[in-house]
Amino acid sequence: MSAAARSPADGGRDADLHVVLVHPEIHGNTGSSGRTCLAAGAQLHLVEPLGFEIDDARVKRAGLDYWPRVNPRIWPDWDSIEARLPELGAPYFFSSEAGIDFWDAAFVDPTVLVFGRESVGLPPEILERYANRLLRLPMLDPQLRSLNLANSVAIVLYEALRQRRREREGA
Repeated sequence: MSAAARSPADGGRDADLHVVLVHPEIHGNTGSSGRTCLAAGAQLHLVEPLGFEIDDARVKRAGLDYWPRVNPRIWPDWDSIEARLPELGAPYFFSSEAGIDFWDAAFVDPTVLVFGRESVGLPPEILERYANRLLRLPMLDPQLRSLNLANSVAIVLYEALRQRRREREGA
């Protein structure tokens, strides 16, 4: 199926929580992130080019038998999804070089969580344009460059859910 045929206009999950993977390279991270999105009620967005074929058996294996239900929205490039960010929600961008820890952010409804590729993170032009929206996952080991993408998605996604639950309960 072409990217145009799999566009956001195809009526995927109507979520108020979105996870965007910009140019993901590793099928297993994408499959695992998709499964986590499904569990958390979030919509997964994938920005091409991808480092694998979306119908790759390894993506499906990482997503288990849930992968068909993940129904990721595929975007042909960053410009396409960036133009739609205002409709999707408040974007938060993740980089190990950010100065603000993710738990110091208030994730408002709707929320868009944007992650870069495994090897180099988000492109420099995105980091520059959204410098005031950059967050990091703190790492105590100063020699550690980054965390695994799928783990990062899970950590941040569940922090957003925790905040929403707390807000609903009035705590």
